[in-house]
Amino acid sequence: MGMSTTINQLNDTWVAEGQKVADLNAKLNLAVLNDDFSADKFAELKTQRDNALARRNALKEQLDQARAEAVVQMEDSQKKPLNNKEKDLKAEFISNFKNMVRGRFDAITSSVEVDADGNGTGGLTIPVDVQTAIHTLVRQFATLQNLVNVESVSTTSGSRVYETLSDITPMKQMDSEDGLIPDGDDPKLHLIKYLIKEYGAINTVTNNLLKDSAENILSWLETWIAKKVAVTRNVAIIAVMDKATKKPTITKMDDIKDLENNTLDPAIMATSTFVTNQSGYNVLSKIKDAEGRYMIQPDVTQADRYLLDNKPITVVADKWLPDISGSHPLYFGDYKEAITLYDREHMSLLATNIGAGAYEHNTTKIRCIDRFDVQMIDDGAIAVGSFKTVADQTATTVADSGKTA
Repeated sequence: MGMSTTINQLNDTWVAEGQKVADLNAKLNLAVLNDDFSADKFAELKTQRDNALARRNALKEQLDQARAEAVVQMEDSQKKPLNNKEKDLKAEFISNFKNMVRGRFDAITSSVEVDADGNGTGGLTIPVDVQTAIHTLVRQFATLQNLVNVESVSTTSGSRVYETLSDITPMKQMDSEDGLIPDGDDPKLHLIKYLIKEYGAINTVTNNLLKDSAENILSWLETWIAKKVAVTRNVAIIAVMDKATKKPTITKMDDIKDLENNTLDPAIMATSTFVTNQSGYNVLSKIKDAEGRYMIQPDVTQADRYLLDNKPITVVADKWLPDISGSHPLYFGDYKEAITLYDREHMSLLATNIGAGAYEHNTTKIRCIDRFDVQMIDDGAIAVGSFKTVADQTATTVADSGKTA
């Protein structure tokens, strides 16, 4: 099955599932308005709607990933030329970018940032089409953003209400039919507030860049911003991951199994994965079972992914996920349940050829601003252990050990 066939199938199925969600929502609305309301039928419809909604969202995520991979793997002979409208949009952005770098803000025709009073600030907002390309690159550079939940927001601050996973106690037996009904354990809710933060970086550009073609300028911008955004968001996500519940030091494979099997709610164990740094992965990759086989095995369904005890393991560079007091971290959990990244999706550029040392060196300084926030939503959905060395599994019986009594 070719990539284009897969993408078409995913797209068609996604559209059909979206329609199914809409139809089920309409049926739910009719059900609650009907005088012959049935709780059982309503619950059944709601389950169908929730399943369809989850499948629709999963299909969209897979469709985006398939499209991104198709672009990366596309050969030059397969690339179609831009149509006139696309050429005009790209040419306009490149013209605006060059004028911004040269300080000719009066010549910028669109996408200019304005302050609260409506005055131009000189910044150039990256248009949606270029942001899409940059976000596609971010998916290639970043590992952690793909693990957590990402929610696009249109405001710089806001709040969300979540139900806390709490212990449910059984109802108490009443002493008599007309006795006082005891209080129960009410649902517990907690409020999560987000405040979009601005992250900035300045890069030095030789003025010769402005003589390059539009393709070269776009390629340079996309790669530079994508790397900066990926690293910045990884660091912010790791800072939130460090708030996870700490577990005892790991010294053997059974300790890893304890982290995996006896830490989180069983409902999310199936969707949980491991995260460690490069030094930690190096140690884990050498652990052997009682028969001398490595505990980390390649995933037969995905060539570039590896499994630890049949769970995917993500590796982050030591520079961004450092050891703690000489011990390697090992996270385990469902990061989409635990963490949300609130994405403002409002990147901007600003340039100067005078300040920040640019004038003295005949260069131009480009400043990029990324806007997002990361919050822990459910600290019970993730846990972290640490280890220095992990012992190989040993045979548990005489027969397994190959020794004679």
